[in-house]
Amino acid sequence: MTDQPIDVHVDNLETRFPGMVSQDSRQGYTGYLVKPEGLTAFATALRDQMGFRYLSSVTAVDYLAEDLMEVVYHAYRLEGGPALVFKTQVPRQEPHVPSLVPLFPGAEFQEREAWDLFGVRFDGHPDLRRILMWEGFGGHPMRKDWHEAYYEEEAKPFKNRWPEGQVYRIEDKVPYGHNVSYPSEFSPEGWVPQEDVALYAGLGKIQGNGDGSGGGLDTEQIVINLGPQHPSTHGVFRMVVRLDGETVVDLRPVMGYLHRNHEKLGERNTFLMNMPFTDRLDYLCSMSNNFGYALAVEKLMGIQPPERADYIRVMMAELTRIINHMLAIGFLLNDLGAYFTPVMYCFNERELILDVFEAVSGSRMMCNYFRFGGVARDLTQDAFGMVKRLVQERLPPKLDELERFLVKNEIVRERSIGVGVLSAEQAIALSAAGPVLRASGVPYDVRRAEPYSIYDRLEFDVCTRQHGDIYDRFLIRFDEMRQSLRILQQVVRDLPPGEIMTGKPQYQVRVPAGESYGRVENPKGELGFYLVSNGKANPYRYHIRSPSFINLTSLAQMCRGQKIADAVVILGSIDIVLGEVDR
Repeated sequence: MTDQPIDVHVDNLETRFPGMVSQDSRQGYTGYLVKPEGLTAFATALRDQMGFRYLSSVTAVDYLAEDLMEVVYHAYRLEGGPALVFKTQVPRQEPHVPSLVPLFPGAEFQEREAWDLFGVRFDGHPDLRRILMWEGFGGHPMRKDWHEAYYEEEAKPFKNRWPEGQVYRIEDKVPYGHNVSYPSEFSPEGWVPQEDVALYAGLGKIQGNGDGSGGGLDTEQIVINLGPQHPSTHGVFRMVVRLDGETVVDLRPVMGYLHRNHEKLGERNTFLMNMPFTDRLDYLCSMSNNFGYALAVEKLMGIQPPERADYIRVMMAELTRIINHMLAIGFLLNDLGAYFTPVMYCFNERELILDVFEAVSGSRMMCNYFRFGGVARDLTQDAFGMVKRLVQERLPPKLDELERFLVKNEIVRERSIGVGVLSAEQAIALSAAGPVLRASGVPYDVRRAEPYSIYDRLEFDVCTRQHGDIYDRFLIRFDEMRQSLRILQQVVRDLPPGEIMTGKPQYQVRVPAGESYGRVENPKGELGFYLVSNGKANPYRYHIRSPSFINLTSLAQMCRGQKIADAVVILGSIDIVLGEVDR
């Protein structure tokens, strides 16, 4: 990057890039269309001259009728403000787009995802392999003309399957295998996944002096796999690691074992049917997952929830943050070898918050509580009393107690200080979000950078730490829980009476044509929903920018040069949930 002064004006881009950039004039759309051949120069100027250093989201949209594949980017300034949205369009038969990974390394996994699911080939990408589908999968499942096994119709609700009274199973009409394709050379016997060959070959190897990094010990480099079935990987997740002795030379995260094509399901569902699906992304954070999706749809619909609903939403989101950070700290101690004692103390407080969720939504984990324009039910007096007692009496001393036991613990400090370091520049370049970003000293929080709901009227600090190591990622979650309590104390003090829903509750909503990106500061970082509507009952495009997935881009950077035992703890300090990684 250069040290040129930042040009804060972005309304002259068409003049600055004549013939290359034009306003996106489609109804309901925003941002700029950039020709593929000008994309790299445009993105470079955006980063170096206009201060959009944080590339948050990269995804693709298949415009089948127009025979176009579109790649959509959302970039932000770290000083705050809205996104600069830019897009590039290529023919869908052979979609080639320049890779932005050399400029924004955080785009690596997102471009791989767009290649995997849409077939967009990013020229110049350093490691363009499938990332969510298995290696032998034929086709790209998010394309509009790709049909899954037992495909029935393009969008729900389906028509009556037996209008003449003849009941049948769809499996009888569409036998498995008729709409599934495999590579021509594929056979279950003797098949060697070429992707794994490329994966192992791509691991960096260092040229040693014959004795590895083991000092006087005779060591050699080997490649090992942790997972996908391993207790330290927090779920079905695999780390392929090249070791020199016990030192990590290079590492590749491998995910997708839990992939269920959530986004394809989301495009078949109606807008409202997707709300409970967002619960399942990160099963610890269903309330705040609802929040992000509701905001994205409300932007398209042009509606605003009543004030009381906004307060209740923020209350649920901040209680969710406390739950998440409690468990992140507890499980980090588990990764450090303390096993389940600390996490059981954290579970104790979590259960009390889940009592509140159950009282308001009827469910403890999959809450499905938010609606477009408000929330599903009002807060009862009993539930309100539970929240007051928690935020004013119970949780502050419990946080003190947990901090007293853990923060100065000698083993915690020895194992985490100076380990898994991510500098501020690296965190920004890798599009890290949430506590991972702020522990590296970057004060970026969506609640302040682009306030939504009532956050602009609440007093709280954006917490940062300066060293970017495991210990700082551990401490910042304590800091953020204290700020959440501060927010919650204001919310219970000021909760207004009134309506909880704009208009009447509906089981079906009509969403105008256009696009929107709704994002919230989830406990793990920025959670974004990119939606495209064509005016029908279902989203034409439904994409999730999940913080667990993108934060894993930083894992290799943090692990290189560390011991293999530390790689387990570094992964724990990122705080991932595989349901959100794989979607």
